[in-house]
Amino acid sequence: MRTILVIDDEANLRQLLRILFEGEGYAVHEAASYQEALQALATIRFDVVICDIFLPDGNGLDLVRTCHGSHPDTKFIVITAHTTPAHALAALRDGAVEYISKPFDVDELKLVVAKQLWRERSGPLEGGAGERFVAQSRAMRPILERLPQVARSDATVLIVGESGTGKELLARAIHDASPRAGRLFVPVNCGALPEGLLESELFGHVRGSFTGAVRDKRGLMQEAHGGTLFLDEIGETTPNTQVALLRALQERAIRPVGGNREVEIDIRIIAATNQDLGKAVREGRFREDFYYRINVIQLHLPPLRERVEDIPALARHFVERACQRARIPSKQIHRDAMAVMESYPWPGNVRELENVIERMVAMEPAHLLTVSSLPPALLGSEPGGPVRRMHTVPEEGLDLEAYLDSVRLDLMRQALERAGGVQKRAAQLLRMSYRAFRYYAEKYRLATEE
Repeated sequence: MRTILVIDDEANLRQLLRILFEGEGYAVHEAASYQEALQALATIRFDVVICDIFLPDGNGLDLVRTCHGSHPDTKFIVITAHTTPAHALAALRDGAVEYISKPFDVDELKLVVAKQLWRERSGPLEGGAGERFVAQSRAMRPILERLPQVARSDATVLIVGESGTGKELLARAIHDASPRAGRLFVPVNCGALPEGLLESELFGHVRGSFTGAVRDKRGLMQEAHGGTLFLDEIGETTPNTQVALLRALQERAIRPVGGNREVEIDIRIIAATNQDLGKAVREGRFREDFYYRINVIQLHLPPLRERVEDIPALARHFVERACQRARIPSKQIHRDAMAVMESYPWPGNVRELENVIERMVAMEPAHLLTVSSLPPALLGSEPGGPVRRMHTVPEEGLDLEAYLDSVRLDLMRQALERAGGVQKRAAQLLRMSYRAFRYYAEKYRLATEE
């Protein structure tokens, strides 16, 4: 049974957290002072310590600093009603894994504890090359709560969400927390290759099977043997490719293009799409049997505009990574600049945020990234740029999603007119990815040249 130590001089809060976590199946101990906490830590191994900063006979940050080295496996979570950036920085520097201000949402605290314990078992939520899957918002809670079970399972996963939301990072996080983590994670962009070449890449081919096949080639499904195959943009596959993939998944075997011998494979499939595959099935554009085969577990990744609470953490992560890549001292984001980013609708989602941060880090020579460091598009001052921020809400209120859709539709129409109906040029005018523009053009049924 997992053990938690709650350190706080408020008896009511200790009782609340005891009831809360005992109801979740944890063994909960209490300490009302610095000395009581030291005695408890000396006799019991705790998985998590929830500690207030200001105690009657000492400082919680001193406790974290003192005990972190001798209790490396214990996760220290600092809580306080006196929140300052200096306290937060000190707590994290001295070994705390989280810093939470009072009053806090008990459900969020449960999620923080569960996430830390899952990280202890499975490692951090990271993708390849040290990429982190940052997710703290309420909108991401359904995914975070399901991730441990999804990772342990070997069932096929379908990740759905708009372009740029981080579907591949989520797939990598699932792989890295799964029993297959020691083997390869192999990503395939199904929308980037024509049908014949895609099948050759997936299944491999034998020499002489087609012009240019000068030697035998192992397919990506064989390369992923024992690991995970990530099929991005699965909605772009043709019916013939879908049939071949369906057979491979059912038989757990593949036949290279031009070959006459089957090769057994042991892979887990994670697929992703920004399309409505259910609608595609109804319209006859996607095979129903293949859809049900890949849609065993479905995870919906919300757009960034629905997970605004994640923007600060994502922005700081991208700043830190951009500074490391440029080999320059770390920069900070001013709160006013962060407020602008939190109010922007991010049609390109996390990918757009990452690109904006990289531009700011590259172009701003100062240590502090301020509002003036932001690109004009975010401030609504660029011609044909994104949505101008609303400063007031009407007395009767408004439907935010409908409002954003109407503004996006109007601007996309203007961009298409200026681009002569060519989607790629219109997407460039709006600083959108081509895939995101195609998605919304289909959603809004815009007439285009492509």
